[in-house]
This record gives sequence, C-alpha cells and structure tokens, in this order.
Amino acid sequence: MKKPMAKKVLAAVTAAAMTMSATACGGGAETTAPATEEKAPAAETTETTETKEETAEAEVVEEEVSPYTVITDDAGNPIDLGGMEIIVRDWWSPEEPAEPTNDYEEARDEYREWIQETYNFTIRSVAISDWTSAPQDFVDYVTTGGDDNNYIFVLRNDPAIVSGMANGLMYDLSTLDCLDFSAPKFQKNMCHEQYNYNCMFAGPSEARTGVFFNKRLLTEAGIDPETLYDMQADGSWTWDKFEELMAQCHRDTDNDGVVDVYGLTLNESVMTDQAVFSNGGSYVAKVDGKYEYNLEAPQTIEALEWCVDMYTQFDDHDPEGAAWDYYKEEFVNGKAAFMVEQEYAGTPGNFLIDMEDEVGFVMFPKGPQYDNYINVWDNNPHAIPSCYDADRAWKIAFAWNLYTDEPAGYEEYNGYLSTARAGVFDSRAVDETITMMAEPEHGTVAYHGLIPNLTTGEQLTWSVVPNAVVSELVEAIRDTWKAYIDDANA
Repeated sequence: MKKPMAKKVLAAVTAAAMTMSATACGGGAETTAPATEEKAPAAETTETTETKEETAEAEVVEEEVSPYTVITDDAGNPIDLGGMEIIVRDWWSPEEPAEPTNDYEEARDEYREWIQETYNFTIRSVAISDWTSAPQDFVDYVTTGGDDNNYIFVLRNDPAIVSGMANGLMYDLSTLDCLDFSAPKFQKNMCHEQYNYNCMFAGPSEARTGVFFNKRLLTEAGIDPETLYDMQADGSWTWDKFEELMAQCHRDTDNDGVVDVYGLTLNESVMTDQAVFSNGGSYVAKVDGKYEYNLEAPQTIEALEWCVDMYTQFDDHDPEGAAWDYYKEEFVNGKAAFMVEQEYAGTPGNFLIDMEDEVGFVMFPKGPQYDNYINVWDNNPHAIPSCYDADRAWKIAFAWNLYTDEPAGYEEYNGYLSTARAGVFDSRAVDETITMMAEPEHGTVAYHGLIPNLTTGEQLTWSVVPNAVVSELVEAIRDTWKAYIDDANA
C-alpha cells in the first residue's frame, strides 16, 4: 500500500577519495676506494609517487519519513481499533466520495488513508438523515438502544438537542481523554461550549451574516467602495457610518419624486439577529450553565429599535404581495446599494453568482455598546450516542479526532475560503472579511435556538418591520419566553 504523506529525504552517499602512493627505493653498498679514486656515485634513488583519486558519483537514496507521530498503546504498538467501521451520518455527503481536485484534497485523502491503515479502522461520511429529520432520527436511535453501526450523528441547532442533553442521550465527550478541547481546531468554533461537551465540531467556523454592497451604485453615489474595507480594517465601520452611507445611496436619480435606488434590502430577521449581537446583546444568555432571559437587556432593546429605524428609512419599498425573498431579486437587479445577508449567498450555486454588478462584502458594523466586529457562529454539532459503552465511544472519538485533523502542511487551511474564492467575492472580501469572520476574537455563539418552543422569527423578528413599536413586541412575548427558558433549565 502506498505510504502517504512521507517526506522524501535525500541521502548523498559519496565514496571517500583514496590516495595511493607507491615509493621505490634503490640502494647499493658503499665501497671504499683509494683517495685518488673518485668515489663511485651512489645508485640513483628514484621516488615515484602515483596518486589515484577515485570519486564515486553521489548515489541518491530516497528514504520515506512520516511527518506524523504514531500513537501507541502500553506495549509500544499502534493503537488498534480492531477494524471497526465508523459512519459520520449527515444529510449531504454522497455515497461515493469525489475524486480530489487540488493539492489539499489529495494530501487530505492520503492522510486519511494513512490513519485508517495505521490504526486499523475505516471511516466515511454518508447522507442518511435529511436536514429536517436529523434531530429526531438521533433521538429515535438512542432511545431504542442503537444497533451494530458505529455512528457519529451530525445534527443542527435545534431544541431537540436540549431535550437530548437533558435526557442523557449524548455521550459526555469531556470524559474521553482522546479529545483535547483546548486544541486549536476546537477553539476555532466553540461548539463544545455551546453544547456543554455533549457535541463537537472541528475546524474553523463558517462565515455567517455580513453586508454585501453594490460597487457600481456606491460609486455613482460618490462613495469609493474600497473605503468600506478600509473602515473595517481601522475599526471605524459602525452603525452610524452604515446609516450615513445608506442615506447617501438612497436616491431619486431622475428627479421624478420616486426613489430609484434604495439604501437597503434584506430579510429583516437576518439583520435583526445580527444587529442584536453586534451591540453586545442577545435574546438568551448563558451564565454558570443556566440559560437567562436577555431580551430586555439595554443592548438588545437598542438594537431592535435601531433596526426598526433603518427599515423605516431605507427598506420600506417592497411591492404589495411580494414574496418573502423578493429582496434577493432587488439586489441582484441593482435596485439596492446594500444587502445584509449570510455569506453563503455569494458562493457557487447561490443567488448572487450570476449578478452582473461587482459586489463587496464586509462584516456587520459595530454597535455603540460593543467594541468589536462579531459574527454569530452556527456549525453542525456532532454527537456520539450515549447508548454506546465507554470503550466503543472512546474508539469512535479517537478515530474522528484523527479524521478531522488537517494533513501536514495544511494545518491552517480553511476550506470555506476556497469556496468563497470561487464565488462572487473580491480578494479583499476573502482575505479580510471572511478570514476575519473565522477568527476567535470575532466569533460568538447563540443559545436562543436551543430553547424548546422559542422561535425568534415567528415570535419576534418577523414583526420587526418598518414603523413597528418594539416595546409592544417585547411585552407580547416576555412572559412566554421566560417560561420557555425556565422549562429548558429544568
């Protein structure tokens, strides 16, 4: 079998130069002659040195040296998982994995081949559940005792997870010494903290909500699009600056009394949620392991009221009867200068990919109560069923931990950046904005999605629209949300 990821070390073998000296000494007996007789000359002594230098050509020898340290048992042998097959069950992976298309994917596949051979196991990702059924599929599997398959379940942010944690359906990952949650690949997403070590995720977080902008419309309004990246870099990209630019772009270009270019278009729920966190607020906080009602925190209320103001000024223009996602058409057709949306919209296969105008993308601006740009991470949690015994759970976690490591030379690789480069994003959006969104100092997690029966869209943000009264919206759901949170804590 091919030895993957081996470093080829060149050893030059050079023969030593050999110097051979041959010396011939001729000599005869000395004779005594009469004084008058000339002394006979001594026999001629000739010293002949022959030097032969023989230098062998350097012979190149390839020696394979693995960059990976083999993890061994007490006897010094590689950990042996006994040939177990492990299935990471999600809702998107094909039955047969695709062939590698670049150097990274080739190195990754070779590394994964090496770990499976070295530790005697197989692992693959397969779409078994679908997005809707995944949480319930997990609950049904564990509560019925499981089967002979060795599963890692990929889940999603859903109240069923809280129920699963409360009822002990997920294996306590903090008890498995093969997982080091202080490692960089876990610190890049905080999933284990969000789910109290009942779930895990490895690697950088996917970028989420930011601000797309139409470069042509900004230029026509007298704004250099590059200045948005510059403000993001120097820390001056704030709510106030965002409002100023929206007002500058919101224009009646032909003086007929009708606005032709709008300052903003969006799905209000997306921006409302992001605005709350950008001001240091949240709907539900978590303190000492308990969920806390946070809807009426000053930072949260200020964000909700600011959103209503922005929507009233710049987003009150959808035609009557328009579909909920009409904003996509508006932005693609160049009718709005800014759109607050999740980063995925600009990636291959999504609705911005064929847009004619060039777009930029920056993080959501800072609110007045927060001193940093923030991105709300939301990654798919991975869980090991609690119906597995300790040995089985340890082996599954050991294998998955290796499987989610990056190959040597690619430790800082972020696949989301490669996807973004294939989309509509310019180089600064990828190298500055999307890269920043994955950095721990710019990431946080939300807890409201884990509270059973609490749905922020239907119960709150769908109603945060132009001219809404925030105090009335809050009053209508205050007691209900508090009860939901109390139930979750119980």
